[in-house]
Amino acid sequence: MHAVGAGVIAFGLFATLSIAPPAPPSDAQALQEYLDTHAQTLVIAAEAEPASSIRDGYDATPGIPTLKAEGTNYAWAKMVMLFGGWPITEDNVTVFTRWMRQENGPPDWWNRNNPLNNGWGTQGGTFMSGYPNLVEAARWCADALNTNPGYAGIREGFAQAKPAAEIEAAIWASPWATGHYANGGHWHYTPVQVVKAPAGAWG
Repeated sequence: MHAVGAGVIAFGLFATLSIAPPAPPSDAQALQEYLDTHAQTLVIAAEAEPASSIRDGYDATPGIPTLKAEGTNYAWAKMVMLFGGWPITEDNVTVFTRWMRQENGPPDWWNRNNPLNNGWGTQGGTFMSGYPNLVEAARWCADALNTNPGYAGIREGFAQAKPAAEIEAAIWASPWATGHYANGGHWHYTPVQVVKAPAGAWG
């Protein structure tokens, strides 16, 4: 009798040990269980209205490679502004392209790679000399305006983004041109045409 009972107990123990434990839940099941346990509810009043937000505007300043790729007289004027550390404003660019027209006409404004007939840092040391390319010309033009005390009024006009008439008056009064553009008598105010220079002029 005791032997039979012991056999039953042994069989029962063997059967219990032979049953595999349940598999753990998968990641997806565990996540769903967590979401079900911690579910949240958001109640919005019927009279609620969506709020509107005002976003600030934004602007971007083109870089030297972008202006070089554009390749126009207006791009060169903006390039000088960048090298000089001055803002690229409509008046600044308008004055500068007018100034370029006074020195070299728009059809060949890149003449000798020296659009403003600048003598500062040129290959030959005179305003009739040229630069290796228009990028170097822009760099030296900005450097001349920032260095020579006689050009203080011009650089201040560009730096402070003064009205076009004030910057132009500073150009006429400066020693840039010996004739001082007849104190504005030889200055032209019609829109300057957009002209692209040959790719080779940019270096």
